[in-house]
Amino acid sequence: MLLQRESAVIEKSWYEASVERQPACDALECEVTADACVVGGGYAGLSCALELAQRGFQVVLLEAFRVGWGASGRNGGQAIVGFGAQGECAIEKQSSAEDARRAWDISVEGLSLLQERIERFGMKCDYSRGHMTVAIRKRKCRELLEYAEHVQRAYRYPLQWIDRGDMSRWISSDRFFAGAFDPFSGHLHPLKYCLALADAARTTGVRIFERSPAFRLERGDTAVVKAGTGQVACRFVVLAGNVYLGEFGDRLAPEISSRIMPVGSYMVATQPMESSRANSLIGQRAAVSDNNFALNYFRVSADDRLLFGGRETYNAKTPHDLVERMRQRMLGVFPQLDDLRIDYAWGGFVDVTLNRAPHLGRLGSNVYFMQGFSGHGLVFSGMAGKLVAEAIAGQAGRFDVFARIRHGPFPGGRFFRSPAVLLGTLYYRLRDVL
Repeated sequence: MLLQRESAVIEKSWYEASVERQPACDALECEVTADACVVGGGYAGLSCALELAQRGFQVVLLEAFRVGWGASGRNGGQAIVGFGAQGECAIEKQSSAEDARRAWDISVEGLSLLQERIERFGMKCDYSRGHMTVAIRKRKCRELLEYAEHVQRAYRYPLQWIDRGDMSRWISSDRFFAGAFDPFSGHLHPLKYCLALADAARTTGVRIFERSPAFRLERGDTAVVKAGTGQVACRFVVLAGNVYLGEFGDRLAPEISSRIMPVGSYMVATQPMESSRANSLIGQRAAVSDNNFALNYFRVSADDRLLFGGRETYNAKTPHDLVERMRQRMLGVFPQLDDLRIDYAWGGFVDVTLNRAPHLGRLGSNVYFMQGFSGHGLVFSGMAGKLVAEAIAGQAGRFDVFARIRHGPFPGGRFFRSPAVLLGTLYYRLRDVL
């Protein structure tokens, strides 16, 4: 199971080391009833549970390990609008111009929703505005410019173009040709935000059970979710576990388990720097990601560390010599940090779809699912939770914008999809290099 495969990696996470968790919630050991049962204690599940509780529903949330243990507590912390160039393309190909615009506007609303929750609930999660996408080659520069112009023209979303001659004022590195700066997107401490979201859900009346992996779903007008040594009988079920449904995913919802794939992504955190040195690395202390297929992403933390991520893998194994490999990738961008030690290294799985667009939908009339956020989940997964809650409450118009998007299965089935996708990934990595 993914839970077992990642246990060694998560222990080295700077995110985990920099928070103080509350004692674990009780495991589910009895039979309970609720209006809705949400499976998954990440952003999507917690957001949906919170929204449903605010609408007067009785909600039970089941988490297999601890809240925020999966990708919601380990990601790069980049809060970005949109769905990435590939995801946008998939949405636009399958949607009317009106629906594509609605999808974009919903993602922008997702950023506003995140900011509103931070303010309303007093979430201390180190939120900071500013995000920059950068290109490391001329061809990638043209692709980035085309994307930035398309976003401004089609969606009236302002991005500031940065030419090569101005890049040195934004990033203290000679690696990048150009960039597009988004003043509204930003970054935060992802685990602090996830734990604060769980606190908000609890105060609104959501019952959270941890260490309670869901292993069976009995569908019907009254659905039954079996988890731990207990079960939940409910009118609605929301599956928000993504790849962390693990080996039980095929039992809970075999129709959707082949539509996503786990991709490993890894991060390192340096020792803290002097503030002046940390400030000199990235203008406005923005978050940064490049536009390669296998991308790097980085930002400066609130305690003046450089957080640097990348190094995708398509199997369950942690890369050999992870720390040194990630250190070399970091020094490829910032060679001036050669004197800094690496204090933490960690990783985890994100869920991706074949077309990189998010996958939302229904199974029957009362089972909903959210998955496949493909690296853009910090903002949109929270908004997806709101869309599902709207649909359950009887207002499915915005949810259906995404539910209409078709998603194919990964080639090769459960056991051969990783080699198949790896071959495709090698092709795109070769394109990045050449």
